[in-house]
Amino acid sequence: MKYNKLGQTGLYVSELCLGTMTFGGQGEMWQKIGQVQQNDADQLVKTALDAGINFIDTANVYAEGKSEEITGQALKNLGVAREDVVVATKVFGRMGSNVNSTGASRHHIMDQARASLKRLQLDHIDLYQIHGFDSATPIEETLDALDTLVKHGHVRYIGVSNWAAWQIVKALGISERHHLARFASLQAYYTLAGRDLEREIVPMLKSENVGLMVWSPLAGGLLSGKYDRDHETDGEGRRASFDFPPVNRDRAYDCIDAMRVVAQAHDCSVAQIALAWLLHQQAVTSVIVGAKRTEQLEDNIKATGIKLTGADLETLNAVSALPAEYPGWMLERQGGYRNG
Repeated sequence: MKYNKLGQTGLYVSELCLGTMTFGGQGEMWQKIGQVQQNDADQLVKTALDAGINFIDTANVYAEGKSEEITGQALKNLGVAREDVVVATKVFGRMGSNVNSTGASRHHIMDQARASLKRLQLDHIDLYQIHGFDSATPIEETLDALDTLVKHGHVRYIGVSNWAAWQIVKALGISERHHLARFASLQAYYTLAGRDLEREIVPMLKSENVGLMVWSPLAGGLLSGKYDRDHETDGEGRRASFDFPPVNRDRAYDCIDAMRVVAQAHDCSVAQIALAWLLHQQAVTSVIVGAKRTEQLEDNIKATGIKLTGADLETLNAVSALPAEYPGWMLERQGGYRNG
């Protein structure tokens, strides 16, 4: 297991992060994603820690708070020392019927930070992330609330999830101007079948030294090896009941065809190739892997031992390449001669 710095902080996190969205199964949508209960969750957390994973990600909305409860209890049941694990959670989604029970306002952030700490049974959150962009709340208000939590010791670092490049850069500018805690990381969707992040966000992350945590690295299970053109979403798997995130199927199946060949050459699973490709991307800090069963997690962890060749990467990059879009093709045409 390798460990990478989280953005420009001094905090090191494992290249794989245990995602706990499958924990709890409380609520209509979350039942479709996973219903892992305490005993099985304890085993998944133990398997992750034993493999060298020191990074765990959850969110207040996962299973309506139950995921945080199970995660915190698992750490307690296993007797994990607080300094040995980096715990990340998120705030933004609706957590009640009240008009203010959602969003990135100071009101909601402060309330939910306290609630998350209680559910997790922790005295601080290592990485507190804004789960989505709140168009109703000024970014200044959000950052000021997060800075208060950092100054009070309830939160160590702050991050963001599912924001556009311009929104993140604006926030970084506000943080610098007002001497507030800055976003250390972005949690975003990124896969061989969905490389949209590379258009604007990846260059921004590299420029501003912001870490990248990848969610749904198997595209909601589509890249697990269970599916192909002849077996789209039938049988078992999350895609059969919860078809998310959106994917260009034709391109995804082209990727899967190529991944099967590479997987055979490395004597490994298709899922491991999907994860290994991400681990070979310079912008990626940590890849979030979730599981319902220990065998799934163990298979995913083996991806850290796969060294893709230059030919492997060339094959996978070619089949998954994004179509050219403006202004990218114009920037390359006009400024390419200055790069060398």
